[in-house]
Amino acid sequence: MKMNTIAAIATAMSSSGIGIVRISGEESFQIIDQIFRGKGKSEKKLSTQQSHTIHYGYIYDGEEIVDEVLVLLMRGPRSYTAEDTVEIDCHGGVLVTKRILETVLKYGARPAEPGEFTKRAFLNGRVDLSQAEAVIDVINAKNDYALKSSVSQLEGSLSKHVKEMREKIIYHIAFIESALDDPEHISLDGYSKRLLQAIVPLKSQLKELLRSADNGRVLSEGIETVIVGKPNAGKSSLLNVLLGEERAIVTDIAGTTRDTLREQIRLEGLSLNIIDTAGIRDTEDVVEKIGVEKAKAAAEGADLIIYVVDGSRHLDENDEEILRFIDGRKAIILVNKTDLDAVAEAEALKERTDHPVIFISAKEGTGIREVEEEIQSMFYSGKLDFNDEVYITNVRHKNALSEAQRSLSMVEQSVLDGMPEDFYSIDLMDAYEHLGTILGEAVGDDLVNEIFSKFCMGK
Repeated sequence: MKMNTIAAIATAMSSSGIGIVRISGEESFQIIDQIFRGKGKSEKKLSTQQSHTIHYGYIYDGEEIVDEVLVLLMRGPRSYTAEDTVEIDCHGGVLVTKRILETVLKYGARPAEPGEFTKRAFLNGRVDLSQAEAVIDVINAKNDYALKSSVSQLEGSLSKHVKEMREKIIYHIAFIESALDDPEHISLDGYSKRLLQAIVPLKSQLKELLRSADNGRVLSEGIETVIVGKPNAGKSSLLNVLLGEERAIVTDIAGTTRDTLREQIRLEGLSLNIIDTAGIRDTEDVVEKIGVEKAKAAAEGADLIIYVVDGSRHLDENDEEILRFIDGRKAIILVNKTDLDAVAEAEALKERTDHPVIFISAKEGTGIREVEEEIQSMFYSGKLDFNDEVYITNVRHKNALSEAQRSLSMVEQSVLDGMPEDFYSIDLMDAYEHLGTILGEAVGDDLVNEIFSKFCMGK
C-alpha cells in the first residue's frame, strides 16, 4: 500500500533550544534534496548519502535561507515508521519551526494527522497495537511507575505474554481440526483430558493479568485519595505539607473548608489524586452541610482514605461515625498535632482499629515520611519489577483478556460436559481472536483511527 509523504513538528511549540520537523514517506529524500544545502560549497544530495547519518547546512525556500540546521537521514525499514524518514533539527523558536514545516509542505509533503507516524509504524509491522498504545502512555505518564510500566509494554512485555498464549491455543485448534479432517491417522482418544490440562494454566495466566488491572489503573491514573476528619483536625495543613506549598486555606476557625479541593502530587514514584474535604460533623449550616455530603460522596469511591484525627481533642460521635465509615475500606489514620499534648483516646486508636495509625504533626512536618512509606506498602508489596511482571493499564486490553478468559471457560465446560471436539475449537478460536485484538489483529479501521487520534500531531 502506497502512503503519501507526511510531515509535522515533533517537538513542543514553544521557545526552546531545539525544534524538530519530521518527514516520513517515499518522497522524504526527494523533498529534503530540494530544500537543503550543505555548508560552504557542498552540493551533495542527501538522497545519495548513507542511512543514519547527520548533515550540517541550511534549509532554503527558493533562494531564501530559513534556518541553520542538522538533518538526520533514516532509510526504511530502519526508522520509527519503517519508511524513509528525515528529521530536521532546527532552532527551537515557534516561528522558525513553523517556517521549516511550511517549506517542507510546500515542496511535496502533507500535514500529518495526530498519531500518524506511530500509526504507520503499526501498519508497516514495526510495532503491534499494544506497543503503539504504549507510546502515548509513555508521553502521558504521570509518575515513575507509570513510565516504567509503559516503557516495559513498549518493549513488548505484554505482546510476549499474549503471543505465547496464542501459540498454545492455535496448536490445539490445529490439532483438533486435523484430527476431525483425518480421523484415520490422528486420534482424539484421551485428548479432552490433555486439553483440560492445557487450559487451566492459560486461565490462570489470564487471571493474573486481569488481577493486575487494578494496580495498572493506579499506576496510570493515580491513587484516588480523600482526606477526611472533623473540622480543624489539620486536613488542609496536611495537604499543604504533602504539596509543599500553601494551597489550602488554613485558619483556627472550624469549618473553613466548605468544598472539596483536588490536587495531584507525586509520592514515592506514585501519583496521588488528593481531595481535601470539608470537616465531617453534624451542622445546621446549609453550605457546610453540602460540603459534608460532598466529602462523604468523595470518600465512597476513593482508593485510599486518610482520616486525620486531632490528637489534642477527645473523640466524639463524629469520630465514631468516621471510624464506622472507613471500616472495611483501605485507609490510614493520622493522629495529628503531636506537637501538643495527646489525649488518651488518640493513643488508644491503635487498639480499636485494624488500620495503620501514624502520629504526625502537619505543623512541624514530622511523621510525613512514614505516611509516604505506608501508602506505598499498601498499594505495592515489594519492589515492582517491570521486566517480568505486566500491569494492564488499558481498558481495551482488559476487556479483550476478559473475553478470552470467558471463551476458555466455555471450552473447559464443554470438556466437562463431554461435548464433541468441534465445540472446543469454536471457543478456542474465539479466545485466540480476542487475544489477537490486543496485538491489532482483526481490528477495524474505525478503532485504529480512534486510538491514534489521541496522539499528538508529531507522534
